[in-house]
Amino acid sequence: MTDTPHTTPPEQTPPENTSPENGAAGEAEVPDLGETDDSDAETARMIAPVIVSTRAATGVTEDRSAPVIAEYAEKIGFFARPPVLIPDGEGVLAALSELLVQIEPAVIITSGGTGLTPDDMTPEFTKPILDKEIPGIMEAVRAHGRTKNPLASLSRGVAGVTGKTVIVNLPGSPKAVREGMEVLIELLPHLCDQVADIRDHEAWGNGE
Repeated sequence: MTDTPHTTPPEQTPPENTSPENGAAGEAEVPDLGETDDSDAETARMIAPVIVSTRAATGVTEDRSAPVIAEYAEKIGFFARPPVLIPDGEGVLAALSELLVQIEPAVIITSGGTGLTPDDMTPEFTKPILDKEIPGIMEAVRAHGRTKNPLASLSRGVAGVTGKTVIVNLPGSPKAVREGMEVLIELLPHLCDQVADIRDHEAWGNGE
């Protein structure tokens, strides 16, 4: 893999059902990422949670998904930076773009906006910025979720790679996030090594 940093996500056209009163995706408010150590040593095992929830972003409810992501990150030697909380809708694109340009973490995990209500648009704003999709990740997440709840099949989340960052869409409920993380912790160490072009073929097995 050529070591070319992904500096600027490609210009995107917002999904057609972005309402005028909400503004276009490019006009969404850029989230405050807070302070971070963006050195290579830090970002190589950094997970950046993006919580897509209007109620959590406006303080109506407390976010309970980011702590689950942080809990499972520690199990595999990763760490989670403080979450970015954004309302449902077009703010997803602004948050992802800002994280990719300013920090370039190893992993971005979104939680929320993967269902079928009108403002569930996280996959629509994630897919266009992916360099490569990895369908098998979400296939595994949904399959595992179905063992607990048949409604897991309704999640439309996508996963893939942009530059050197893995992006995964998980549902919004803490329970679904926990089930998704149970799958991801088995994949992320090897996946991030491959994205970083660390060639440990013995560890990769048949995943090359």
